[in-house]
Amino acid sequence: MIVIINYGMGNIRSILKAYERLGIEVTHSSRIEDIMRAKKLVLPGVGHFAGGIGKLRKMGLIEALHKKVIVEKTPILGICLGMQLFTERSEEGNVEGLGWIDAQTIKFEYEKDNSIRIPHIGWNSVNIERDCPIFHGLDTTQLFYFVHSYHVKCKNTSNVASTTKYGIEFTSSIQKDNIWGVQFHPEKSHKNGLRILKNFWELV
Repeated sequence: MIVIINYGMGNIRSILKAYERLGIEVTHSSRIEDIMRAKKLVLPGVGHFAGGIGKLRKMGLIEALHKKVIVEKTPILGICLGMQLFTERSEEGNVEGLGWIDAQTIKFEYEKDNSIRIPHIGWNSVNIERDCPIFHGLDTTQLFYFVHSYHVKCKNTSNVASTTKYGIEFTSSIQKDNIWGVQFHPEKSHKNGLRILKNFWELV
């Protein structure tokens, strides 16, 4: 069973509806007991990094997630803020993250006269950099839906699964062992997004 971690910072309903369209049964919970029984986990997220990590800490979920993901190697998919929380630290609030990925979450920075608007909102191309099971069945370049003002900068480029260009080239998905993350919103990305969610469900 896939458990979507409900910590008050994500589009839980949208993800549930997406899996419902796929005919796949999933559930959501904030209970440690449910998370510890999960076969796979999804960590969604919309909002402020410091708020997200603070909610996980307040709900006592950080230790449980560390045991499930790092010790037991349970597959986890981070979506948007959820992916960013996997990093070591964020400029958004200047706080530490879960530290599972050797990366930082940083703000988009452009010259003042640049016409590129922040946040980055809308459809954009995702360029797949290496063979990853969650991208199976998709061409090397596909469109996905984004909403974010910060992005992940990996120190170890082997963790980068795809990139996207928005003024600069940034990491739009990551993968390290059993840890997967996408900066875009698969639940809002129509058939391409559904493919990502189905591929994650099918991971062995």
